[in-house]
Amino acid sequence: MIKLTRLNNKIIFLNPDLMKSIEETPDTIISLINGDQYLVREKISEIIRKIIEFRVTILKCSENPEGLLTSAPPAKDQ
Repeated sequence: MIKLTRLNNKIIFLNPDLMKSIEETPDTIISLINGDQYLVREKISEIIRKIIEFRVTILKCSENPEGLLTSAPPAKDQ
């Protein structure tokens, strides 16, 4: 999940695997595969950076699955 900020400053966490498209019009609109849409404050470049960081974290965890059971990595502001 990646952490984003809605236009009303509320925090939302979205699963990037469910994202269908991202547009800037100038607000950033994220469309999910189920048809839901979210307006967020972050720009596309920042969202892409967060998605990459999320995927890197998943890959690192898959290399050492026992590490997940013994100690979780510190929470990052994604």
